[in-house]
Amino acid sequence: MNRVVEVERATSARKNFLDLARELAPTLRERADRCEKMRRVPDETVDDFIRTGLIRSTQPIRYGGSEIAWDTLCEITEILSQACGSQAWIQRIMADHAQMIATFPEEAQQDVWGGNHDALVSASFDPVGVAERVSDGFVLSGLHGFSSGIDHASWMICGGHIVEGGRKNGPHFFLVPKSDAEVIDDWETMGLAGTGSKSFRLSRVFVPKHRFLDGKLAAAGNGPGTAVNTSYVYRVPRGSGVTTSGFAALSVGMARGVLGEWLGMTGSRTSRGVRIGGLETTREIAARSAAEIDAASALYMSSLLKAMRQLANGEEVDAIDRVTAKRDATFAAQLCLTAGTRLFNSAGGRALFVTGALQRQYRNLLGAVSHHALSWETAAIEYGRTILDAHGAAGA
Repeated sequence: MNRVVEVERATSARKNFLDLARELAPTLRERADRCEKMRRVPDETVDDFIRTGLIRSTQPIRYGGSEIAWDTLCEITEILSQACGSQAWIQRIMADHAQMIATFPEEAQQDVWGGNHDALVSASFDPVGVAERVSDGFVLSGLHGFSSGIDHASWMICGGHIVEGGRKNGPHFFLVPKSDAEVIDDWETMGLAGTGSKSFRLSRVFVPKHRFLDGKLAAAGNGPGTAVNTSYVYRVPRGSGVTTSGFAALSVGMARGVLGEWLGMTGSRTSRGVRIGGLETTREIAARSAAEIDAASALYMSSLLKAMRQLANGEEVDAIDRVTAKRDATFAAQLCLTAGTRLFNSAGGRALFVTGALQRQYRNLLGAVSHHALSWETAAIEYGRTILDAHGAAGA
């Protein structure tokens, strides 16, 4: 596609999707309590995501998608997760998975979307699967967890290793129809309960070779599907700080949701005859927390936009930029957690009632920041090692 045409199309799609997200957000907020009690996203919400195209936003155009850039997806995520973290989580991760399916071999994409452009994909990326090579493919077994939105999916991406001669090769990714799995209803959690992130078991499931994605190619943003899906969004390096930005976006949106509920409670709240919103300390809490959340958004988005520019220009996202993006995404999540905790702790006893939206938003934020991709300590050590090794090599 001509670069100018691609930019114009992306700009138009961005505005359209952000408008759609803002229109849908109040409805998600109304459904948030029901979503949590159901322990999965309501069918109506998934229907809304499909109707608006939000869940197909990163799918290839030839399969009814819009091929939006990762930064636009994160902007959508911030809007939706401010309304309901669980429902936004499903839109986010399923759009993420659609982008990943587009990097599998073309025949696998046809398997998923050839007969239904609205087919949804869940995933369990933890590489617990054990694959054996057989003629024309693999036999895969494993007990996989945290498969968000599996109730609504018809396909699943499974992480695993190929085991040959007692040695493990991987991690890699395998695409499996949900009909080949045993879904286990074990999602009983204190945060993100509405994501329905259940486990599933595979018992010697045959996976044809075209439904396999080499982990190293995925990490390099060079999956075989990029030969047919040439938009730069499909060259995003998987598992890097670039993809981690999606979880930072969820954290920012949920923290903004906490702030919004806190403001609604605190502006008119009185305690022992004192108007809490009139206290100087309360105003400082509001300012500091809002600033931290805005800073978190700006921080992860700055490195994400740099990566998007590099990919759009045909450049690689180098090792330092990858670990910087990871550093920024994880630190952004920590800022959100700090702000959200301060707000919740200052909200008074009324915030403890389980009927209130503030405590649900805060619990969802806790769940989001606990995701392994957002481990600040891991990202910090990786960043420090990379940047110090680079300077050491330069000074040698």
